[in-house]
Amino acid sequence: MEYTTQKRVDGEFDAVVEKTVDALEDAGFGILSDIDIRATFAKKLDEEFRQYRILGACNPELARQGLDVNLELGALLPCNVIVYESDDGDVVVSAIDPERLLGVADDPDLDAVAEDAAARFDRALGDL
Repeated sequence: MEYTTQKRVDGEFDAVVEKTVDALEDAGFGILSDIDIRATFAKKLDEEFRQYRILGACNPELARQGLDVNLELGALLPCNVIVYESDDGDVVVSAIDPERLLGVADDPDLDAVAEDAAARFDRALGDL
């Protein structure tokens, strides 16, 4: 079952993260959180892990529309975008599929929000 949209991106890891943040901002998303999994595992578990960042992306207008329909939607926000180093050393950017994510709410009134968010993520990944 596919629940993300992925793209391999040429470049150094930190530069790809910056480029991803810029592309998301151009598509109307702000970054509410930036979790560095590698640093967290090193600090909390004293273990090494590949480069892996989770960016919590949110478009305030879409979030407001969704929350106006269903207050419980907040449990699914923000939408996550991950940037990680693959096993073969490539950098991969992967965004949640908002249509699949919001599909768990089983509310047709959220379809337009999900479609808009999906189009914005597609545009952002296409710009990388």
